[in-house]
Amino acid sequence: MRTNLKVHLALFMVSLLYGATFSIAKIAMPEYIKPFGFILLRVSVACVCIFFFHRHYVKGAITDKKDLLPLFVSAIFGVAANMLLFFKGLSITTPINASVLMLNTPIFVVVFAAIMLKEKLTWNKILGIIIASAGALMLIGGKRFQFQSATVLGDIFVTLNAIIYAFYLVYAKRLMVKYHPLTVTLYAFFFGIFLVLPFGLNQALEIDFMNLPALIWACIAFITIGSTFLTYVLNAYALKHASSSLVGTYIYLQPVLATLIAIAIGKDMLSLEKFISMLIVFGGVYLAGRKAA
Repeated sequence: MRTNLKVHLALFMVSLLYGATFSIAKIAMPEYIKPFGFILLRVSVACVCIFFFHRHYVKGAITDKKDLLPLFVSAIFGVAANMLLFFKGLSITTPINASVLMLNTPIFVVVFAAIMLKEKLTWNKILGIIIASAGALMLIGGKRFQFQSATVLGDIFVTLNAIIYAFYLVYAKRLMVKYHPLTVTLYAFFFGIFLVLPFGLNQALEIDFMNLPALIWACIAFITIGSTFLTYVLNAYALKHASSSLVGTYIYLQPVLATLIAIAIGKDMLSLEKFISMLIVFGGVYLAGRKAA
């Protein structure tokens, strides 16, 4: 299979998993698990999964000690700050608000990539991002989300997360090229555990694991393994072989896939307007990635 196709499949899977995260995380949080406790659980379980996967399939190592600091910075932006802000924000705001605000990420990725990596801003890339963002906003629907005083703090946290995650996608690019992407991800998560520990330890100890319903256990498994371990591994692979801008642009697929999931489980209906919006998003993503992959 060609590398370009593998990259797009990896990014599609990331968008699919993230698209389901907004609603699935809200099932367990904050009633059963508080946000920071969930993050500690998420980072710890994912780190263990990455460790065994890395040990079996990669066995790589960081050869230059000077790269330990950039790896620590990656852990701050790509694991700790981004996850803590997102889950705290999601616990306060609505899944729809969060999905709208995360659409800022690709825009900031393009800006950071142009400044830090000197990635060329082609018209295809700019036009693709504009088209994809317009389609995503059409799909979500202006009447279905609103910013109120009750959610404003959560909205701010999610917005900050979008900016921080965009920075990570660009900052980690050089490390992903120099080392195996899974090696970089392993170190980032290892450092990440210590960074989130002070925030999440008390909340994690409050979780009543013995009395959690089966549905909540399923949510935990999905978040820790599906939308954390798998997404970071796939994103790391994509960052090694594609531009940061292309990786960021795939975020526009998340509301599309979230809608398709809702339709599949009977929580939504497919209308002509939604179908057209999805086609616009796919067209924008295709245009943005035509020469970037």
